[in-house]
Amino acid sequence: MAEVLLFHHAQGQTAGFHAFADELRGAGHTVHTPDLFADRTFASIDEGMAHVRQVGFDDLLARGVAAADGLPAELVYAGFSFGEVAAQKLAQSRPGARGALLFYSCVPPDMLGGPWPTHVPVQIHGMDADPYFVGEGDIDAARQVVAAAAHGELFLYPGDQHYFADSSLPSYRREAAALLMERVLAFLAALDG
Repeated sequence: MAEVLLFHHAQGQTAGFHAFADELRGAGHTVHTPDLFADRTFASIDEGMAHVRQVGFDDLLARGVAAADGLPAELVYAGFSFGEVAAQKLAQSRPGARGALLFYSCVPPDMLGGPWPTHVPVQIHGMDADPYFVGEGDIDAARQVVAAAAHGELFLYPGDQHYFADSSLPSYRREAAALLMERVLAFLAALDG
């Protein structure tokens, strides 16, 4: 079973975020869920990102990276949108990474200090008409990361929702979220294979 460090999105640790983590736990995985917003949640992406700007993106990223302190080196790093950056940075820079699960977002690896480590498997998920993932160019960074990894997968789902796997939000899309979870569980199982 895998040990996962899972980072929340810009709306914070919503009920849907907790449900996702609990589903991974129910499959036998250990899941750590650091709260970078200190119990605050937000009604929209815009409100959450306003909070990120107020606190400071770099400070929050540093908190995310520090969340790995004291945890084993052999982690799978996972993150939703805003939280994807901390997960990607740790997967790229912390020795021992077993894999990365990146949801709704991806940044060019050189923005985080260097190339994607070839030996770290990665799975990236997003919707094919998501105005953030596709419209802001994250899909191009995702293709770059997947191409650099010896074992990389990019999954695109039909639709234009950003937080489509968060069951507590209006953007939730049950069918796509179920397929995403199936693929995530297969990815984690393969790490033990």
